[in-house]
Amino acid sequence: MATDLDIARAAKLLPIQEIASRAGIPAEALEPYGRYKAKIGLDFLRAQEGNRQGALVLVTGINPTAAGEGKTTTTVGLGDALNRIGTRAMIALREPSLGPCFGVKGGATGGGYAQVLPMEEINLHFTGDFHAITAANNLLAAMIDNHIYWGNELGIDARRISWRRAIDMNDRALRSINAALGGVPNGFPREDGFDISVASEVMAVFCLSKDLADLQDRLGRIIVAQSRDGRSITARDLKADGAMAALLRDALSPNLVQTLEGSPALVHGGPFANIAHGCNSVMATRLALQLADVVVTEAGFGADLGAEKFLDIKCRSAGLAPSACVVVATVRALKLHGGVAKSALGTEDVAAVTRGIANLARHVQNMQKFGLPVVVALNKFTTDTDAEVAAVRAAMAKLGTEAILCTHWADGAAGAEELAHAVKRIIAEGRAKFEPLYNDHLSLTGKIETVAREIYHAAGVSIPPPVAAKLKKFEEAGFGHVPVCIAKTQYSFSADPTLMGAPEGHILPLREVRLSAGAGFVVAIAGDVMTMPGLPRRPAAEAIGLDAAGRIEGLF
Repeated sequence: MATDLDIARAAKLLPIQEIASRAGIPAEALEPYGRYKAKIGLDFLRAQEGNRQGALVLVTGINPTAAGEGKTTTTVGLGDALNRIGTRAMIALREPSLGPCFGVKGGATGGGYAQVLPMEEINLHFTGDFHAITAANNLLAAMIDNHIYWGNELGIDARRISWRRAIDMNDRALRSINAALGGVPNGFPREDGFDISVASEVMAVFCLSKDLADLQDRLGRIIVAQSRDGRSITARDLKADGAMAALLRDALSPNLVQTLEGSPALVHGGPFANIAHGCNSVMATRLALQLADVVVTEAGFGADLGAEKFLDIKCRSAGLAPSACVVVATVRALKLHGGVAKSALGTEDVAAVTRGIANLARHVQNMQKFGLPVVVALNKFTTDTDAEVAAVRAAMAKLGTEAILCTHWADGAAGAEELAHAVKRIIAEGRAKFEPLYNDHLSLTGKIETVAREIYHAAGVSIPPPVAAKLKKFEEAGFGHVPVCIAKTQYSFSADPTLMGAPEGHILPLREVRLSAGAGFVVAIAGDVMTMPGLPRRPAAEAIGLDAAGRIEGLF
């Protein structure tokens, strides 16, 4: 059987100028990066402001499992299928992080015959956006320590520096470090640490900014430390915001690529959904909506993480209102949620599927709480049986939604035509009545409790006194109106990754809260989730290399 890389390598790509033309983007608006990818100039984006708005479709999924679900694959397949049936569609995706590519998750360009290309380039350095974000993050870190070294005019309390360094790699050894060792010439020793770049507030600012001016303003608002007398010290206080914006200027232009079937795709920005807000950039989404009749976008991990944050953070910030939601699942993954071992997933087990449907049903009902009409995309595997598929369809019918069997991994756009027609019907009917889950005026604690209760079905939230004091301090500083970004495991509705299915009555344990003043939200870290992942026992990097012709092998 051909691998994703084999399929990608065999594809006949079109010149990026032709893809741009299909999207209504003139050649002079492109800044090509080779033959098959390009950035779209900011002047062109400004010229599109005020244009008509297409319909926005959110693709999300159940809690991820080792069996695989195929959320990005479905996003690509649906976009291709909409174009196939005559609807002018564009796809808006996040960029992959190097950490998962060399770790356990692999790349993020779809799979089979529903991929965005060029696969190897997108999954590795692409157009350098993540490197620019990492550089801007670390420039700010360097300027903090440099300011202290040269006299500390702002009176920064070195014990209360909250800004961490970043690297786009899984490296657990960098979670906590001692910096500036080696004597007086190297500065003042202190404890420090690294986050993965996709968890950096710079990444969040980058993805939520509406234009260059908004980018620099948000960068300037980033709070990096406290002074000895308790004042918040910002990047603007350090005069770092201008240089950071300069590093990010070119990166802020959205990236244009193509699918295997020639659909235009904007791939831009890439915060993780388990530790950040998990959506592609506002600028790319808004541009796509100005160019296409339907835009298919994806939110990371399960709907309890990426979709909730997409709807409560990104849509709130950017004024977006989705017209439909697609929840992706597989029979195999539902069996895992139903308690079947991975080794037994090929055997028919309708009872296990029925038990696992509780996870899918919870996600569907959660999306309906936002006023969104939902359709379920059931990615087909060869081992799925008619009885198992029928069980899913019957359960979804009781929730007022449709489960559609999709074969886009194997058949490309043709395998998602039924899904495309269903989505198009939902859009035409105008059934969406989108509302965020909570309003701005609710307290930060109230917002966390609302998400925990309504989305996770938790019985309550455990907030240690120091964390509660921090939340109160954020509110006193004028940040009580911002949304919350809960960081937790992606594998469960709870903070315990082993609790699969649809657990309820559990307690969400908050460990830490961080104010992201530039991004405009408060991060609430629950359970044991880390903002710097580690590599697995057998990282994917061990299988990646070059063949005799210098081509990349082992990337997936």
